[in-house]
Formats: sequence, structure tokens, C-alpha cells
Amino acid sequence: MKNYWLTNVRLETGFIYENKVVAGTKTDLFHLLIEDGIIKDIVSSDTALPDEATIQDAQSLLALPTFAEMHIHIDKTYFGGPWKAPTPYKNVFTRIHEEQTLLPELLPTAKERAEKILELELQNGTTFVRTHCNIDQVVGLRNLEATMAAIETFENKMETEIVAFPQHGLLRSHSVQLVKEAMRNGANMVGSVDPATVDDDIEKSLTTLMDIAVEFNADIDFHLHDGGQLGIYTMKRLAQLTEEAGWDHRVTVSHALGLGDVPEKEVTEIAEKFANLGISIASTVPVRQAVIPIPYLHEKGVRVMLGTDTIRDHWNPFGTGDMLVKANTFAQRFHWIHEQVLAKALGFVTNGQTPLDENGTKQWPKIGDPANFTFVEAPCSAEAVARVSKRHAVIYKGNIVAGTLPSEELSLLS
Repeated sequence: MKNYWLTNVRLETGFIYENKVVAGTKTDLFHLLIEDGIIKDIVSSDTALPDEATIQDAQSLLALPTFAEMHIHIDKTYFGGPWKAPTPYKNVFTRIHEEQTLLPELLPTAKERAEKILELELQNGTTFVRTHCNIDQVVGLRNLEATMAAIETFENKMETEIVAFPQHGLLRSHSVQLVKEAMRNGANMVGSVDPATVDDDIEKSLTTLMDIAVEFNADIDFHLHDGGQLGIYTMKRLAQLTEEAGWDHRVTVSHALGLGDVPEKEVTEIAEKFANLGISIASTVPVRQAVIPIPYLHEKGVRVMLGTDTIRDHWNPFGTGDMLVKANTFAQRFHWIHEQVLAKALGFVTNGQTPLDENGTKQWPKIGDPANFTFVEAPCSAEAVARVSKRHAVIYKGNIVAGTLPSEELSLLS
């Protein structure tokens, strides 16, 4: 499907105000001209289209930006196989020990199960996935090979990033050279985990991580679960290394749990450093522990992205692979209950794209944007977040890649 008119698309156009308070969202119907995967024109639905125009009728469904899954592990999962709950564990080292035998057992089905997760994400409206892939002495690069094979199945359906992730410790498992091999063989980002707790050497772990990033001109996304002052110190040192290396806007801290259990003054200090350097944070919005103050970080200019982390694996039996559910969880966790903030919550799962800005000014979609849409059964994005509305179809670069629109067949306008 290359050039056609996507007709009767419901788009948000502004907020409805009552007594100077946002009380609802205005929408209208539009026709969108799609050429080579790009939006070339947007006109009112009462505009006469050219004779014999090829059309796809959206039947008044609401269009939302497609979602971005910014933290997941698709290479090691029970998903797609028989039910199996995780075993009890004391700490991260319990899981690292468990993986010595588990990873080789999962390897024969790693590609197929990764594909099942990607398909689940796609059906739910996600067209951007950043996945962390185990690079360790147990499976070498074989999980990376399985991940890349699974991703190839979804070529032209979604965009992906692969983080070379030494789960067992960049230094602790002697995986530096293996991570470099991963960077040469398909991984395009580099990560690590808990430089203090797992690697037992914050300075050497972080400098090694940055050295690999610079050597391969790669962005960084590393896991930091260490809490309190240990986590804060690690983030401060990372900020220094980011500035020294000129790696602005190229670093993500996943989890950053230390920001959830320190005074606001220290959160502010980290937020200002991160905002100035463009260091982003990826969060799963955990519900079983002190959650980091995402709204405050966002207010201070830090880019915060959300992710699923795991879908039914040896770490966690939960996870839906549905980023709209994640936006809903976020909104509930921070009591974002009114129209304006519910709509704003959508931006945390769309790489910042929302139909309206906070003032109700239309900002998506625009002419020249990629033709990427998730069509939902909802009157506005606020309800879609609050009620986790049904997805009907996902369009990526102009092509329907999941689901169907009510009018399934292209037709000629008579």
C-alpha cells in the first residue's frame, strides 16, 4: 500500500473548557493523504477527494500515535510456552546463578518466543521496541542471534533497538570483550547493571561502559537498581562521565530506583544534571516499591520513558506487553485523573507524541510526519488511557501491520 487517502479519521483538535477548567476534548473527522509512508496532506472530512482516489476508510475511529516500548527483554522468557511461575529469590545473584542453567534450556525456543512477544506488542499498538539482550559467558552471542532473527521477522512492521546487556555483570562475568563482539555483530546500544552491587567497582564499571560506547559510537542504556545514596552517587558519576565524553542525549538510566527513596533536594540535583545533559530515564512504574517521582522529573525537563521489562519469565510472572496499560498504571500511580493529565500520560508511551499539548493546541499528526497510527475505540486519548481502549488497527509507514479497520478493503471513490 503506497499512495491512498485514509478517510474519516477522528483526530483531537482542542480541549473543551467549562469555567476555565478542561472538561473534555474536541475531535473532528479528517481525510489524510498517505504517500510512501508519509502524511502528505490533511483535509476536513467534508472535502471532496479527487475522482478515482484510492481510499481506506477509518470509519471514525480515533487515531493515536503508535506506542514505544522502551525497556523489555525479549530474549529470555517463558511467554509462548507452558505456564511457569518464577522461583523465590533473595537477590540478583540468585537469578544470575539460576541463569547458568536456564539460559541454555531456553535457547532452542528463544527466537520463537521473542517473535511472540513482538507480535503481542505490535497487536497492542507498539511500533518501536528497545530490547535488552543477554550477553554473557553462558550463552555467548546466541541470545543476540536469536533476537536479531526474531526482529528480522518484523522488518517493515516496527523499529527496534538492541542493547548489549551483560546481565551477569560487565566486570563480574568478564564480559567486556564479549560485549564488544556483540557491538560488532548487531547490537546498536550498550548497557550494564548495578556497577556497585553486581560489578563491585562503580568507577571501573562506569568508565568501561563509557569507553565501549565511545569506541563503537553507541548510545548507552544501563540498569540501575541500587537505591538510596549508592544509587545517587552512581548517577552523579555517570553524569560526570557523560559530560566528559560529550555523550549528551545519548545515555539512558533504566529504573534509577535511587530517586525513589531520597529527599526532594537530591532528586532535584539529579534532575537538573540529567536535563542539562539530556540523560533520559526508562521506568517500569513499579507498584511493589517506592516509585521514582516521574511527574516531577518530567517537570524538571528530564525525558522519562516507560517500558514493560519482562513478560512472564523467571524474574516476574506479570507484564502485558501493552503500553496503553502501562500509561494507565502510570496515571493511576500518580493520581492523574482529569482530562488534561490523562491525555498527557499518553506521551510517556509514545516518545513524547500526543495529539494535543498541555494548552490544547493540536500538535499531532502533522503534514510530513510518518504515517504511523494506532486506531482505538475511544472518543479521545484521555479515555483511551483511563479505560485501556480496544485497539482495532495499527498502521506503520502507511501499511496496516496489525488488526483491521472496519472497512478492510481498499476501494475506489466514485
